[in-house]
Amino acid sequence: MPLIEFTDKGLFCRAGNFYIDPWKPVNYAIITHAHSDHAKWGSKNYLCHTLTKPLLQARLGNNHYETMEWNETKTINGVKVSLHPAGHIIGSSQVRVECNNEVWVASGDYKVANDGISGAFEPVKCNAFITESTFGLPIYCWKHQEAVFENMRNWILANKALNKTSIIIAYSLGKAQRVLKALEDFDETIFMHGATWNMHQAIINAGISLPKIKAERVMPETSKEKLKESIVIAPPGAEGSSWLKKFSPYAIGVCSGWMQVRGNVRRKNVDGAFVLSDHADWTGLLQAIKATKAEKVYVTHGYQAVFSRYLNEKGIWSAEVKTEYGEEEEEKENAAGLAEESGKMD
Repeated sequence: MPLIEFTDKGLFCRAGNFYIDPWKPVNYAIITHAHSDHAKWGSKNYLCHTLTKPLLQARLGNNHYETMEWNETKTINGVKVSLHPAGHIIGSSQVRVECNNEVWVASGDYKVANDGISGAFEPVKCNAFITESTFGLPIYCWKHQEAVFENMRNWILANKALNKTSIIIAYSLGKAQRVLKALEDFDETIFMHGATWNMHQAIINAGISLPKIKAERVMPETSKEKLKESIVIAPPGAEGSSWLKKFSPYAIGVCSGWMQVRGNVRRKNVDGAFVLSDHADWTGLLQAIKATKAEKVYVTHGYQAVFSRYLNEKGIWSAEVKTEYGEEEEEKENAAGLAEESGKMD
């Protein structure tokens, strides 16, 4: 029997009697990171990285949380468990599980490029590696972060020259913090949508270090004059909503790995496209897998069929695994937050 099983509730370690990122309530859940598709409400006990706890509290409320530092070891029913940096978002971790000299690693979501905020990805040698494949096609190849940031800054300056507000679409947890890093040299207030602001405050209140910027929440009483030619960070649900009326004239820029494909840019009809992803690109996925020296690789959400087939063709045993992970839940969450915010603004 494999050390980690793929069940209808999530990744299950029978020997330790715990789940990793379960999508249904369980007794004991180890959470890789605080995005809503990996961290579900309803479990009795949660174990996560120290930096992930305040983010889970902000999203799931008060629960029974245990925390660990990276590379710290905990024994659960005779199974050794440790967390290792995944580089995806703040606190994101890979889960290393060891029993009877067999080691499995569930990586959750990850990226190998160090963004300066999320912690550098740490390859962990193992017998079996469970990997995502969100961008598991050769077309997805990321530019260096600083090149994307420079593009973003130039776009904002161009908008200012046209007397336009720059609205940057980015997930409230993950990309929004990286956008702040891109903007840290702008000596002005950065305005935030309520969902972005709430997560920003949760991170600040937890004592987690972020780029030094002046931030302010967009409120119903915030004057249009104050917002003129400003910089605003908002979640994906803001696109095409009535919430944007307050900022006219404005330009919209979207931060997403999906912007790598020109067809997606055309369909979204946005003014700026910034290829910024918190997931590994094609090269990063292959680099991470090679570094683990894993004998078996299980491929989950994304282009899992294509990516798994490629690994097998290259002599790496691989199998495709169906899970409920993906970005859809994150988008729903942002849309719900936006609906509430729009009601306040109208």
